[in-house]
Amino acid sequence: MSTTDLTRADATVPATIPETALSDADLAALRRAVQVLERPSLAARLSSAAGAPLDIIGRSLPAPVTEAVGRSTEAAMRGALRVALATLPRTNVVPADGTAIEAGVAKTESRLTRLLGSGDTKHKAFAALSGAIGGAFGLATLAVELPVSTTLMLRSIAEIAREEGEDLETPEGALACVQVFALGGRTASETEAGSALNESGYFAVRAALAKTLSEAARYAGSKTLLDQSAPALIRFTAQIAARFGLVVSQKVAAQAVPVLGAFGGAAVNTAFMSHFQSTARAHFTVRRLERNYGPAVVRAAYEVEKAALGVA
Repeated sequence: MSTTDLTRADATVPATIPETALSDADLAALRRAVQVLERPSLAARLSSAAGAPLDIIGRSLPAPVTEAVGRSTEAAMRGALRVALATLPRTNVVPADGTAIEAGVAKTESRLTRLLGSGDTKHKAFAALSGAIGGAFGLATLAVELPVSTTLMLRSIAEIAREEGEDLETPEGALACVQVFALGGRTASETEAGSALNESGYFAVRAALAKTLSEAARYAGSKTLLDQSAPALIRFTAQIAARFGLVVSQKVAAQAVPVLGAFGGAAVNTAFMSHFQSTARAHFTVRRLERNYGPAVVRAAYEVEKAALGVA
């Protein structure tokens, strides 16, 4: 989707569905997506896995832990970006005569992809294993465990994106997978506070990310070899990491429960994976419908469903 389309998709629209209405099946799919995107459920899932209220635990995290979460989150997002862009077909920078030269780099499947295979069950199993390690050894393993679990989630997100018709051989399609970590990074308290100010919600987050995503996609699409220190990619990664860190803190809080141990750590990571899989399914459902009906039609229908949920 172009920057123009993103802007149009995030413009204010009336809470009525235009004449080009969605089919019954697509409207039902959109309704499910709205329920996921406008009512974050991660805190409830983690509270259930940890057997304690996450809001109370999360507020008690000491400053050194918060700093460690921030560093690990940024590292995880840099790794996720490398994975997401690793298999993009490359085109050299367009010469002065305007003719593009194909780099001749075919899309290849990574060793990690071949090892993990596909399917939600496999991804959750590997996530549970990494969570068990984190639960057994605590915060000391976060710098290793978080990048692993993030890569596992990214692999699952990419699979969901393909199922919804996303073209992952385009920079925008690949970066849309990374964008899910920001969309899933909204907490329930943030949603409630933002609703009162009309500054929260799925489309609000997309609007906030639109510029950096467009810049990163434009850079990625024009370079044969990607420089991870490029300003466009740094800005995009930092913006995603800032939102992803909100829920990573909740995850760490859940795994910090003294009686949790390895089994509980596995349950927390499974809940974490399930949350982002649900967010990915909802996000790429909306993007699929936008391709089929146009952003304005989908946004109008989305607002109607959002209002029906009682979300401001």
